[in-house]
Amino acid sequence: MRGILRMALIGCVVLGSVSVADEAQATPGTAVTARTVWRWTVDDTDYLLREITIAPGGSTGWHRHPGLVFGNVREGTLTHQLSDCTTRHRYTAGESLMEDPDEPRSHVGRNEGSGPLILDVVYATPHGKPISLDVPDPGC
Repeated sequence: MRGILRMALIGCVVLGSVSVADEAQATPGTAVTARTVWRWTVDDTDYLLREITIAPGGSTGWHRHPGLVFGNVREGTLTHQLSDCTTRHRYTAGESLMEDPDEPRSHVGRNEGSGPLILDVVYATPHGKPISLDVPDPGC
């Protein structure tokens, strides 16, 4: 898993130049900023590398993804809650995660810590599709 993420990040650096343009957030959240670092389309897949920062107490809002997502926690701790309201994971600095588009449950990412949470995230989405889709709060 970590090898795949590292290869994707290395590919971003090798294949494209860094863009500093900010992009509107695709999901409703609180205290979240996202900066597009790199974007590339190959065949029928759009690849996007974003640096996502979530301030203490912030969250991504409930959502799911139509494509694969590879994330790495650069700083802080990510609390990742699934919509079944029982599955909850914590990822700390240096840990990676993958989100599969075939996963039927939606999720939310939260920063429950006292410092910023910084994520490096690579999205591999079918061409022309949004990187995430808003979903209702399941009440967790």
